[in-house]
Amino acid sequence: MKPKLDAAERSIERAASSYRPVSGKDRKRIETILDRSRKSRNINIRISEPTLAELKKLAEREGLPYQTLVSSILHKYVTNRLVDEEAITKSLRFLRSDH
Repeated sequence: MKPKLDAAERSIERAASSYRPVSGKDRKRIETILDRSRKSRNINIRISEPTLAELKKLAEREGLPYQTLVSSILHKYVTNRLVDEEAITKSLRFLRSDH
């Protein structure tokens, strides 16, 4: 019996013929990058009770453990992808005005 594929899996199968093998040197470099990105370390931080309570509420709304949310926030911050909605809203208002 052939397994039923979802849309993403069907897309991968359709594109399979366009994939090209990677050289040994490139494969090693890619594997090193992946290994480095998978490594994690435990850290201890002090955080106020009210802040922790809010983080836990946000994490529950997102459906994930609060430690994962904190890790995600930190990752977005260090990669300059943490978005300040208020700043964006102000910028959009400014751009829509006649200034």
